Amino acid sequence: MSNLVEVRNLNVRFGGERTVYAVNDLNLTLGEGEVLGLLGESGSGKSVTLRALMRLLPKKRTQINGTVNVLGKDVLVLDDDELSAFRGQTVSMIFQEPALALDPVYTIGQQIAESVMRHEGKSQAEGVKRALEMLEVVRIPSAKRRLDAYPHEMSGGMRQRAMIALALACKPKILLADEPTTALDATVQIQILLLLRELQREFGMSIIFVTHDIGVAIEICDRVAVMYAGQIVEQGTLSQIVRSAVHPYPQGLLASTVHGAKRGARLETIPGTPPSLDKPPVNCSFAPRCKFAQPRCVEAPPPNVELADNRVVRCILAEQAAVPA
Repeated sequence: MSNLVEVRNLNVRFGGERTVYAVNDLNLTLGEGEVLGLLGESGSGKSVTLRALMRLLPKKRTQINGTVNVLGKDVLVLDDDELSAFRGQTVSMIFQEPALALDPVYTIGQQIAESVMRHEGKSQAEGVKRALEMLEVVRIPSAKRRLDAYPHEMSGGMRQRAMIALALACKPKILLADEPTTALDATVQIQILLLLRELQREFGMSIIFVTHDIGVAIEICDRVAVMYAGQIVEQGTLSQIVRSAVHPYPQGLLASTVHGAKRGARLETIPGTPPSLDKPPVNCSFAPRCKFAQPRCVEAPPPNVELADNRVVRCILAEQAAVPA
């Protein structure tokens, strides 16, 4: 399976009154037809990573270093015209809150049609036709009538479906989904997850799916990259992470969820709080909260250890099971 996305040594800094080291030395790949989950608590750098892949971060306050290779092109060196063509056709994004992402003064049909006209050079009539087709694809009831609806006239679940229709209108090869089910109730959430998985297979897309919910990751992801304090601490298949996580952080996340917990048993918690990101990491960022911490953990950055099952773990605990040199 070939990689559509290869990110190497990505670093994202935000300037201002203080510098925020939001993403640090991040490496990841996305294979053809794969769903990769970025999993971690709020503030771990998941959404910043997605926006860096599309160059959506504010230019004046952001410094990005590294390589973001998408279909053989380094996104970080594209000029404005190339970037405009890249967004929508090659890579598209579903945002966390569609009520804010959709333009409130244009109808759903107008917004989808405009995207098709802009990226594919279609006429307005062809754009409207595509908009209707996409609303039907995402199973919005009375799709023809919804073309003339404004975002505020739709429920949260319908707005999210409309956001998906807009993102897929130009048939992108890669879809970035930034916690698209967070604001939805459980019933609608599972409907959206099943719809995304079905559309991913139908359109042959690859997806990077951001979530803080392990249950959501289990429903949709093939592979998972767990983030903490702007770094990926463990990458592997969904089965590897859920059944036999090596790094103490994903172990703690799994232990603190109700999925599979025994009735009446006390849930475990991860003590402490995430570190401030106003300094670059010089040691293991998770060490102050880790029950397995050793003196080495605070003396130097942890190694990226490759295991025999193609898993990569940023922790000294993984060294005993590392691939022999």
